[in-house]
Amino acid sequence: MGVLRVALCAATAALAFGSSSCALDPGAPGPAPGSPSRAAVDDLLSRVEVVPARPDVPGYERGCRAGQACVFGPSWSDDHSGRGGHDGCDTRNNVLSVDLTDVVFRQGTHDCVVVSGTLADPYSGQRIDFTKQDANAVQIDHVYPLAAAWDLGAAAWSPELRRDFANDITYNLLAVDGPENQAKSDSTPSQWLPPEPASHCFYVGKYLSVAVRYGLPITAADRDTIETIAARCP
Repeated sequence: MGVLRVALCAATAALAFGSSSCALDPGAPGPAPGSPSRAAVDDLLSRVEVVPARPDVPGYERGCRAGQACVFGPSWSDDHSGRGGHDGCDTRNNVLSVDLTDVVFRQGTHDCVVVSGTLADPYSGQRIDFTKQDANAVQIDHVYPLAAAWDLGAAAWSPELRRDFANDITYNLLAVDGPENQAKSDSTPSQWLPPEPASHCFYVGKYLSVAVRYGLPITAADRDTIETIAARCP
């Protein structure tokens, strides 16, 4: 676990939710390196709107086939204004190239298509060997889920903003263990947390950072869950 925590630290130290805890002994118990401090989580909580509950807003449809609403744009589109946009490489491969180590690219793709690498999974704390032949073993998670964002405000956004949100490598996307991503689905923190308790501070810090950046609220249940976690952050 110590080696994985160091790798996680290196991968997350640049995230925008407070100073990294990389100086912690990676063998010691407690939040994983790269986690925000309690003060940072409390600050983010103070800046986010809290609503009583998540409404059920009609019209959400992720699919982009004929007749589908495609409300967040085509999956992993390169046509967005954020980091990695219009670089000739799709968003999924952009995330893999950032979050994996020992990355090998397919020849002739200008360092775009990732064919193998190693993930220090920020949710389970496990080491996952990624190969393109078993691509579903590593999936790309929207930390603040698209369906939740739709219900909590994104339904009123422009198509361009929704597309940027869905492809936001800096704030909202993480390469994670595939089965854990499936288990999370469109859940928010009161409904799902990473199975590795050491990752909880990291996860809620990421979730709040997205909420603050995009002006999205959190529910009262999510606030209560995050406040409990924040009390254990470094």
